[in-house]
Amino acid sequence: MNKIEGRNPVSEALKAGRRLDEILVYRNAKGMGELIDRAKKEGIKVREVSKEELDSLAESYSHQGIIAFGEPIDYLSLENLISQAYRNVDDPLFILLDEVQDPHNLGSILRTADAVGAQGVIIPERRSAGLTPAVAKASAGAIEYVPVAQVTNLVRAMKKLKDNKFWIAGADMDGDQVCYQANLTGPLGIVIGSEGSGMRRLVKETCDFIIKLPMGGSVSSLNASVAGALLMYEALRQREYQN
Repeated sequence: MNKIEGRNPVSEALKAGRRLDEILVYRNAKGMGELIDRAKKEGIKVREVSKEELDSLAESYSHQGIIAFGEPIDYLSLENLISQAYRNVDDPLFILLDEVQDPHNLGSILRTADAVGAQGVIIPERRSAGLTPAVAKASAGAIEYVPVAQVTNLVRAMKKLKDNKFWIAGADMDGDQVCYQANLTGPLGIVIGSEGSGMRRLVKETCDFIIKLPMGGSVSSLNASVAGALLMYEALRQREYQN
């Protein structure tokens, strides 16, 4: 059974139709009447508990007075992610994360991926944040809508994408071209490296081209989720708003 913590994540889980077995709410919480009424109408057990009980159960940094228990979100296979994406759009956009381990970064990337209409996120099984309650909370409910594939080997996954007509762009501060100069249209995977060391060597070498963000200040790099957001929005701009 999976835990869902926070008002937005629980609300979006309800909207998305995820099966929920029970919802625990802080007995003195304000502003959750509509959410609770909807849960009860759908036959979900709602139980009022103390703040201390919620605190003891919480895994994320803030439960906001509500924790739900329900079915976990399943990872897709890479093959299913690709076929599902091509059923929906002609030019899919995937975000590949190379050992991004901070759950707040993964949650934020999922939130932006949903906002720009990306077709999925790909993460490795090892040394990577997974779909945890903390990630769900940081995603503000986007975890319900963005498909995630978990792969055993990211380099092999990149090659599989290339076999399916994708170009792979890696993000690195030493990139060959600024992202605004690169072509980010068509079937595309954008690789974001880990918080500390960026992309691993083989991952970087497997990319078709390397892009960078312009940096005009004294700090030479950006947080992984911030860099990912800027690149996703540039891809969206080129696809939807290019003159």
